Amino acid sequence: MKKIINNLFKSCKALLNKLFTKIKTAKKKTLLITIIAILIFISVWLWDNPTFYFLTRITLYSSIPLMVVALGGMFSERSGVVNIALEGMMLMGAFVGLFIMYILQGKGYNGQHIFLLSIFIGGIVGAVYAILHAYASINMKANQIISGTALNLFAPALAIFLARFFTGTQQLNFSDPFRIKRMGFLSDIPVIGKILFTNVYLSTYIGIVILLVSAIILYRTRFGLRLRACGEHPQAADAAGVNVYKIRYAGVIISGFLAGIGGVVLIVATTTTFNANVSGYGFLALAVLISGQWRPGRVVIVALLFGFLLKISDAVTLIPLLDNLRLPSNVYSMLPYIATLFVLAFTSKKSQAPRAAGEPYDAGKR
Repeated sequence: MKKIINNLFKSCKALLNKLFTKIKTAKKKTLLITIIAILIFISVWLWDNPTFYFLTRITLYSSIPLMVVALGGMFSERSGVVNIALEGMMLMGAFVGLFIMYILQGKGYNGQHIFLLSIFIGGIVGAVYAILHAYASINMKANQIISGTALNLFAPALAIFLARFFTGTQQLNFSDPFRIKRMGFLSDIPVIGKILFTNVYLSTYIGIVILLVSAIILYRTRFGLRLRACGEHPQAADAAGVNVYKIRYAGVIISGFLAGIGGVVLIVATTTTFNANVSGYGFLALAVLISGQWRPGRVVIVALLFGFLLKISDAVTLIPLLDNLRLPSNVYSMLPYIATLFVLAFTSKKSQAPRAAGEPYDAGKR
């Protein structure tokens, strides 16, 4: 009798599991169809609305650097090293990259070539700066939060000192001929053409490539598997023959490289003056990373949301609903930071951070 009851119980449990699986799948399909329908409706409704296209473009100007820097933080933290020094790495990459731009502009070089060179050099400088954090966190087994804080404090002071030493002032001024007004016939594609191929920077496409490459590396390569293993259970990875120290160094250096790129992209897309400041985007990128659960797909969605909130204050007068509220512009400027607090408050309990993140690796620990 007991066996019959147990078999019935197991059968019912299996049926319920299948049912819940089907319900979840159906919910996902329904959600996907709903999102597609909403996007189609918005596209038709805003087909010729210049405000929509303007707001979308300026959202990308902020979202792309946020996404790139957050993806950099993802590589570091997935390897097991918490990196709150993203702000300092952004700043150092931006400073050196824009200093190169400052020197080369006006000497007859192609503007886009200068931009690409500045992005690459900014990434290299960010990677070099990240080595300091990697050495302190991995070799010296220092507290990773304190190491990151020290680098964040040191970066603006160093940038200001070097700027004054080489130029006599702490500001670096540059012109912005990098925006591409049209991309040929691609700009004539309905909706997408006006968003992705009109008044766009090359950094937008670089950001999209970085997103795709990051996802492939993380989930489809041997290096990505080892990186995730070192962030979840470094002792098991070591037992399998993985050099945890090298993998963690690689994760932090990649993090610095992407943060440096993000710093250059952010400044070029939002201003023509660099004053040793990246407006707290490094910390916002950390919020994007945590809210995105250390996953590339979610990170890009949260980055777009935060980018929209960051730029909505620039378009208040163009949106009748918001303009009629007559609220001070400072209220709209606060939105991304308020959203950060709310998002982190509601997602922190379900956070799935790498288990070994923030823990110095001890080969003797099992």
